[in-house]
Amino acid sequence: MPLIRTARGARRRGASRRRPPRRPGRGDIDRWLDRLVDIAVITAMAVGAVALVLTLLL
Repeated sequence: MPLIRTARGARRRGASRRRPPRRPGRGDIDRWLDRLVDIAVITAMAVGAVALVLTLLL
């Protein structure tokens, strides 16, 4: 049985990965906020790990 073809100009649907269109201006702020959140989370995890180790050792 042949595959069903889409008409010319019809948009395909599927699992193809497409990058969302970038919005000028907001992308820079989003990247900085992502980095800031990453740094905050890593710092919190490091402080928590040190506190856990100190609690277990003392």
